Amino acid sequence: MVEPDQSTLSPKNVVVAEGKTVKIHYNWLRIMYAYTIVVAGGIGLLYLISPGTFMSLCGFPSEEPIFAGVAASVWVAFALLAILGLWSPLKFVPVLLMQLTYKLIWFIAVIIPGVIGGNLPSYSFPMVVIFATFIIGDLIAIPFNYVFAKD
Repeated sequence: MVEPDQSTLSPKNVVVAEGKTVKIHYNWLRIMYAYTIVVAGGIGLLYLISPGTFMSLCGFPSEEPIFAGVAASVWVAFALLAILGLWSPLKFVPVLLMQLTYKLIWFIAVIIPGVIGGNLPSYSFPMVVIFATFIIGDLIAIPFNYVFAKD
């Protein structure tokens, strides 16, 4: 599918995919890209620049720096790609889709078992809240009918 010229869209921001009209929430897409730039990029950069400061500010225990550095690098990569998403929202929806997918997997595989087992550390709460806001925002912003439409 070709990304529509946003200047020719009706006020409802609709595109046609598989012969169906699909509403695109361009403002939500841009909000989620900006949120990714600020939050994921900020957290990732803080960790990459000063891991000790990041760990103490968040109350995280010391951990193996290579693994944590990979996570921080991925967050910065999401932020950099989100910058491109501000200019071409539909082309970069896969960035939000990937972000949504890994955060859902984290909730299902890590957080839910931790809550059920009663061993979820208290320092994880801010991350749970931040990730939950990303999940909710991505679910609102991503035009799933457009993403999964056949070419």
